[in-house]
Amino acid sequence: MDDPVYDLAIIGGGINGCGIARDATGRGLSVFLCEQNDLASGTSSASTKLIHGGLRYLEYYEFRLVREALREREVLLNAAPHIIWPLRFVLPHNKDLRPAWLVRLGLFLYDHLGGRKLLPGTSVVDLKKDEAGTPLKSGFSKGFEYSDCWVMDSRLVVLNAMDARERGAEIRTRIKLVQARRNGKIWNLTLSDLSNDTTFTVRSRFLVNAGGPWLDQLMDHITHCKTAEHIRMVKGSHIIVRQMYNHDRAYIFQNADGRIVFAIPYENDFTLIGTTDIDFDGDPGEAAVTEAEIDYLCKAVSEYFVQPVSPDDVVSHFTGIRPLFDDGRRDAKAATRDYILKMDAGVNEDEAPLLSIYGGKITTYRKLAESVLEKIVKYLEKTGQQWTASQPLPGGDFAPEMFDQELERFKQTYPYISQPAAYRLFRLYGTCVWKMFAGVAGPEDLGGNFGHFLYAVEVEYLIASEWAKSCDDILWRRTKLGLHMTEEQKRVLEEFVREKVRTE
Repeated sequence: MDDPVYDLAIIGGGINGCGIARDATGRGLSVFLCEQNDLASGTSSASTKLIHGGLRYLEYYEFRLVREALREREVLLNAAPHIIWPLRFVLPHNKDLRPAWLVRLGLFLYDHLGGRKLLPGTSVVDLKKDEAGTPLKSGFSKGFEYSDCWVMDSRLVVLNAMDARERGAEIRTRIKLVQARRNGKIWNLTLSDLSNDTTFTVRSRFLVNAGGPWLDQLMDHITHCKTAEHIRMVKGSHIIVRQMYNHDRAYIFQNADGRIVFAIPYENDFTLIGTTDIDFDGDPGEAAVTEAEIDYLCKAVSEYFVQPVSPDDVVSHFTGIRPLFDDGRRDAKAATRDYILKMDAGVNEDEAPLLSIYGGKITTYRKLAESVLEKIVKYLEKTGQQWTASQPLPGGDFAPEMFDQELERFKQTYPYISQPAAYRLFRLYGTCVWKMFAGVAGPEDLGGNFGHFLYAVEVEYLIASEWAKSCDDILWRRTKLGLHMTEEQKRVLEEFVREKVRTE
């Protein structure tokens, strides 16, 4: 018997690939998605963790992109209020860089382009009186404050994959594309299972290259018509330092080179600082933060903070490659962040179609998926309607303003879990904690504590329900506990995970 033919095969388990898989399965399409590493192991876990319109994109007249992104903030906030929440940004005015009237104009547009309903608007901040001015140098007396949202980026990817799987999609990790060849109106995919070094085949009617920074490399393994379009790989690096201030707002700093740098409260005890914009040429998997980037970020924020930041203060760092559409602009910071979809239906325009995704932002992933589905349903002659704007992601089936009440219900049900641990669990999993704790009748059912209240019950849930297969999957992409745990704790966890995965 021949293998089944999927309507859609997707290469790439980042936010775009998983968002497309979710949307497609909800419209009744059969979907296969594969990722060569872990979900969100590339660009999608290396963002600045923001759901935002992109204030600086207004300077490049990217009005369509900004409007779409601004509208998406509240759509996504409603869909996943456990991993997305409002965040206020303080912009200290630097009269030497941009005049106050220009900043005011940009923020006015930012407030009104996207039909804001839930998020508060812009306000003026007296930095001499407001606590936001305390960590800043005395030369900054006036600032502006506006709203965007924070997101646990890699968890957003996993939640889309979970929803896609629950609706019928097959989601496979550690699966690498060997080749994809057209056979008339069908794609024949040869895939390698990296966990056991075996190969298998999958057939589909439509193929999506959502490889992100690996898009061009994947094209070497896919039958396609030659194209002039390529990605422009731009590296964005971030550093993490110990907490620099005691309030819950973020800062956006203007720099003399025209870029902006964020300083954001991170994982309770830290401050996240980023990002850079540097053209990159090489294997995306080998991209690394350079000393020059660390110096740049330290100097950028030290222009504003009373307490200077030096490379010695950096406790961790990460970098990601933005797979932007190469629009020919000279400066990396000016390259468009908009997404571009390129369709290839073969030499005769009558073969199995291929769609390749260039660019995109985590904020607009859902709209990108809708745009992709508009093209796919025409080829497959399907009639599924848009649906994701009104449906919650797993764990997010409550209103944003009900977070505290839902958390309290969880704490009362499991009073032996500490306050910090309960908050962390509900922030990560929302109402999915009830599934995780289904077999927990008392403290003894939590299992061993690997450190920082990471119990065996949570680890087992992540392996069984969220494709976690390594210590890094758990500590850096499902949670951020890698910042808090010792090397010995990590070693013990790795042994536990390895044994659990082996016996699954």
